[in-house]
Amino acid sequence: MTIEQKVKMALAYKGMTQAELARRFGSSPQVFHGRLKNGRFTVEELEAIAQAMGARYTFGFVFKDGTEI
Repeated sequence: MTIEQKVKMALAYKGMTQAELARRFGSSPQVFHGRLKNGRFTVEELEAIAQAMGARYTFGFVFKDGTEI
């Protein structure tokens, strides 16, 4: 699943528009839309996007023994 798909699912869950998220994230809707299309966000930006939606972004590797990196 792409970042774009995940963000759109989260927006639908929150009942929030992409334009509203863009403004909360500190971007114009047009610029945000372009970046979302190409999926180029840093981990810090994804954390900020999650925070703007009242969520928490997680990224990492989880091994069979429970180790998370």
